[in-house]
Amino acid sequence: MVIADVYKLLSEVPDPEIPILSIADLGIVRDVVIDGEKVTVTLTPTYSACPATEVIEASVYEHLRANGITDVHVHRALSPPWTTDWISAEGRRKLAEYGIAPPAGSTAKKSLRGDDLRIACPRCHSTNSVKVSEFGSTPCKAAYKCGDCLEPFEYFKCI
Repeated sequence: MVIADVYKLLSEVPDPEIPILSIADLGIVRDVVIDGEKVTVTLTPTYSACPATEVIEASVYEHLRANGITDVHVHRALSPPWTTDWISAEGRRKLAEYGIAPPAGSTAKKSLRGDDLRIACPRCHSTNSVKVSEFGSTPCKAAYKCGDCLEPFEYFKCI
């Protein structure tokens, strides 16, 4: 077993809140270290109080053990904090395909304040959209409605 094999296995572990994404797509896998038979996976939760963190860690243990890695350790790293910039290009593509607008811009830009934020509808790509609620089905998403196709959709907020 090499590190690339472990990363491949981790790319098969779904995020429990948005199962279309793997934890690798979400960018929360920070490191993998192999020391003999021992495999240590470092994960950074999307935020420190994320209720899915323990479920994700249990899923990593379960999936790696099911694939023959018996000496698994999961390390939780809170620093540096996760940002939506860590979502992979593939993850952003999957979000849009699933009907969730991926984070717009970068956390390094003023767009974080929400000023002049133009969110494209994942269905018709129009930026004629309005925020309906600051929160969607999870705290990391906001509810929007498209002004052109009139479809409601969620937006994965920049964090």
